[in-house]
Amino acid sequence: MAVAAAAAIAVTGFTRKRPVKKPFPEHLPRERVVVPGPVACICCGGERLRKLGEDITETMESVPRSWKVIQTVREKFTCRDCEKISQAPAPFHVIPRGWAGPSLLAMMLCDKFGQHIPLNRQVERFALEGVPISLSTAADAIGACCQVLEPLVRRIESHTFASERIHGDDTTVPVMALGKTVTGRIWSYVKDDAPFGGAAPPSAMFYYSRDRAGEHPQAHLANYTGILQADAYTGYGQLYIPDRSPGPIYEAGCWAHARRPFFAQADLETNARRKAQGKSAAVISPAALNMVQRIDALFEIERQINGRTADERKAIRQQLSKPLIDDMEIWIREQRARLSRDNDLAKAFDYILNRWESFTRFLDDGRICLSNNCAERSLRGVAMSDSLYASFSSVWKHWDLILGFEVTRAPVTP
Repeated sequence: MAVAAAAAIAVTGFTRKRPVKKPFPEHLPRERVVVPGPVACICCGGERLRKLGEDITETMESVPRSWKVIQTVREKFTCRDCEKISQAPAPFHVIPRGWAGPSLLAMMLCDKFGQHIPLNRQVERFALEGVPISLSTAADAIGACCQVLEPLVRRIESHTFASERIHGDDTTVPVMALGKTVTGRIWSYVKDDAPFGGAAPPSAMFYYSRDRAGEHPQAHLANYTGILQADAYTGYGQLYIPDRSPGPIYEAGCWAHARRPFFAQADLETNARRKAQGKSAAVISPAALNMVQRIDALFEIERQINGRTADERKAIRQQLSKPLIDDMEIWIREQRARLSRDNDLAKAFDYILNRWESFTRFLDDGRICLSNNCAERSLRGVAMSDSLYASFSSVWKHWDLILGFEVTRAPVTP
């Protein structure tokens, strides 16, 4: 009955807008190529022509990348009186022996870590352009750059953990070790004060670990005190001890995580996809659909107060969100009492009830967000290419993060 009722929901029609071609950026230089006009009338052959106007067709073009070798000449002079040789000091180089200039190094770093282009593909492109650079030389340059940027990394780390509230999350990373693929972890901690009107610039700090042991986030946050917005990973448990030194860390739950199991049981689109894949369709639960609607009502309030000060957010939450939360708790406990322990819906309810204090902490603190999506967005780039992880080997070498095994590119499963 619930499936039939949900399937009868009317869907608003959609009309695709007619695409409009945007003009090319104004800052790009224009090269004017004039096509000679006719010298005689195409109709009568007369030669008494006068210019009426012109039509311009713009086409964007790219100039191939150019390479050059800069020769820094330091002249030597000898003194005719004492025969001492004088010469200007050697120029500064970003990396030892200075075979690559700062612009080339910046391009390699941006392509590797920003665009997720592994070094082997970069050097192949260089070779096609007539500039052969060995892969080991490029890897050493990247490692040296990481060493040079280490003070900047420490400044970013200090700025990130100076926040009153941070977001935390982690994701897997495939790494080959001793002939087999192991699963490592990338940990992300994000500072973003914009939701509660903070003026501090956002930042993110990333760490790598061999496994997902709780000792890693405990080491990352050893000196942090404040609010940690994260999922319910048990490895964070030691961070929430009240008498922790140097101070307490308060857990803030993520309502987006809590909503997912309910959304999965109330999603018609997912069921249609499962049916197309030959899988059995899950029964849509009215209780799950009701829970999704209740959580969505909280998010709708959050959209209205995003960017306001922490005090304003707290006041509005006390007025609008708290009654919804109070009613939700009563309803959840009533629904949970009717379900068995192994029921999927019961597990989803227990996930919230067991952490009710962390899920409702946002009502009394305007700095807390309703979800941890900020940290999840910071890890999207990691999912773009496993080449990012495989190319970390040169960075670990120069950052004293040798893990005791050889790191190579993990195979890609078709």
